[in-house]
Amino acid sequence: MSSTEDLSLEYRSFSLDLAEPLETADGTIDSRDGFLVRLVDESDDVGDGVVGVGDEPTAGPAVGYGEATPLQGWTESLDACERALERARDALQTDGPIEALETVDRQVAARHALALALADLQATRESTPLYRYLGQGPMVGRVPVNATISDGTPAETVRKAREAVDRGFDCCKLKVGIRSVEADIERVRRVREAVGSSVELRADANEAWTYEEAESALEAFTDLGVSILEQPLPAGALEGHADLRELNSGVSIALDEGLLEHGVDSICEADAADVVVLKPMALGGIDVARKVAAWLTELDVTPLVTTTIDGVVARTGAVHLAAAIPDVPACGLATGELLAADLGRDPVLLEKGSAVVPQAKGLGVSDVWSER
Repeated sequence: MSSTEDLSLEYRSFSLDLAEPLETADGTIDSRDGFLVRLVDESDDVGDGVVGVGDEPTAGPAVGYGEATPLQGWTESLDACERALERARDALQTDGPIEALETVDRQVAARHALALALADLQATRESTPLYRYLGQGPMVGRVPVNATISDGTPAETVRKAREAVDRGFDCCKLKVGIRSVEADIERVRRVREAVGSSVELRADANEAWTYEEAESALEAFTDLGVSILEQPLPAGALEGHADLRELNSGVSIALDEGLLEHGVDSICEADAADVVVLKPMALGGIDVARKVAAWLTELDVTPLVTTTIDGVVARTGAVHLAAAIPDVPACGLATGELLAADLGRDPVLLEKGSAVVPQAKGLGVSDVWSER
């Protein structure tokens, strides 16, 4: 990496409205607010007619992009994130990248932005796609993704699931937990009848249920061929999730919020999960998430990548992360359509239930920093 005098960090705020409010067991999400980060290496002319990973096709310094999109309950606040980015900018100038990352170690969204920008910059300098920089593995063309079906009446849920299957998705994750368990079971039953047995169904309760409710749901979901039940109990109920696994229902138990509450060691010691969900924004970066994924794999737990409904920069980073994980299952990466507008053009095509991984050097995003 270049000397500290050559590296500069800029950031600007953004607000992205959702196409429609997203109802979850945690509340309603109307927009995603955050900061777009640009890291510039003035010492390094990419020399091939491209500025970093895109924007204008003229020679210039190498550029890396990052994104910090805080989410209540998962990361620091928006104000705390901005203060952290200010500290990172100053530390980068005076001390360097490692020290800059250390200054924002507890502000995970800010650290995510800086770590992603640094990785994008380095992969760009090495003329390699970001996923190969992360994993050093073979070329990966696609990663499987699931459609996310928000809460709704049985008829609305069926309509959205059918639309997803018609678009090529063969895995649908249904948000549950807002209605009664009986109502959610009926929603899942109706979807199964509508899409047939060949489509994988998952359910995400977002900590909404008691143990008894989760046990009842598991019994029904077993008969309906649900593959994964995500975070049925509150994050603190580690032993409760372990007890649900001991029922041997045939439905895998996934922890999402529970990862931040307990960490990998405690989850695995308690045998509380078959699957652990990785949100790079909440973990502090794709570098951290990649290490956690490798750790989980060694412990025979399946890592699964999702986003926190991020803009295109963070979302593309998550696609690269998933591509760097061997044999990754369908991931929650088809979330761009939840936004009414984005930070720039999406380089990730969705085809037949898969995300086509960008093969350009670095992250592969473009047109995200046009002058306003």
